[in-house]
Amino acid sequence: MGTSTDAILAYGYDLGEWNKIQGAGELGEDLTLPWLDDDSDDGYREQAERHLLNASGFTETWETSQGPGYYSREEAAKAALGVQFETYCSDRAPMEILAAKVITVSRGDCEVLDLAALMAEPAEHGWGDKLRQACQTLGITPTQEQPSWLLVSYWG
Repeated sequence: MGTSTDAILAYGYDLGEWNKIQGAGELGEDLTLPWLDDDSDDGYREQAERHLLNASGFTETWETSQGPGYYSREEAAKAALGVQFETYCSDRAPMEILAAKVITVSRGDCEVLDLAALMAEPAEHGWGDKLRQACQTLGITPTQEQPSWLLVSYWG
């Protein structure tokens, strides 16, 4: 098994180790939110995704699903949110971005970018509003003043 590195360009907020949120400790340990259960087997990301899905009206879970197609319905519900979480850094030290757009380029690949088009997309698609709504729903205030284009790497 080898090591892969990816370049990730994302538009959103850098949450780091959930420590780049106002009120969080150095490693996100002081973060207290009504939906966050430190005793859960799920991490912050999984709990945040579930909270956003529940708030959007998608309350079905694998345990409560009736019949086939659960994962397709869940993916459609996630896409409808207009935001997603993206992991960067490494699988051993994961950090998170709350993003409205993610472009990933794997090691050995090359992606040609139209920078003018990328700069216009946030306003065209209302990404700032979607990200602010997600933060409001989660009850978080990122330390980053506004959503921005973020270039990060992932080593897994």
